[in-house]
Amino acid sequence: MQEFPFSAIQYIAEKRIAEAMDKGEFDNLPGRGKPLEIEDLSAVPEDLRMAYKILKNAGCLTPELEERKTITSTLELLEGLTDERERLCGMQKLRLLIERSRARYKRDIRLEQDDPYYADVIARLTRIAERKWRLRLERTFFYWRNFLLTIQGR
Repeated sequence: MQEFPFSAIQYIAEKRIAEAMDKGEFDNLPGRGKPLEIEDLSAVPEDLRMAYKILKNAGCLTPELEERKTITSTLELLEGLTDERERLCGMQKLRLLIERSRARYKRDIRLEQDDPYYADVIARLTRIAERKWRLRLERTFFYWRNFLLTIQGR
């Protein structure tokens, strides 16, 4: 009797794989001849890696990424708001989301410069700030114009 270094299940699996290779069942698989895309999960704790991998394969986001996505979508909504009250409510919601995330993960949500969202968030915040200052300048202009017209008696 031949000794196998594998358990019975591993032996059966290896045998079936070898038979499938002999039949050519692996010859036309997608990605054949291309390098494997190996994911770097070194930043994920070891006990969470399998769960993160399962979530990713299922098309789900991790809780942290889901929160980041919510924060990003809130920023997009803020960009399109013109009413000051709605904008204020949106900013309060954004602040609440960030504070909740800080409390949950006991650290700040940081968008580092090498983060793919960093440039996008900076651009959106810049557009919001520019629009805000433009509205203030327009209001100031109209206020002073109306003031001058009132003084002149028109």
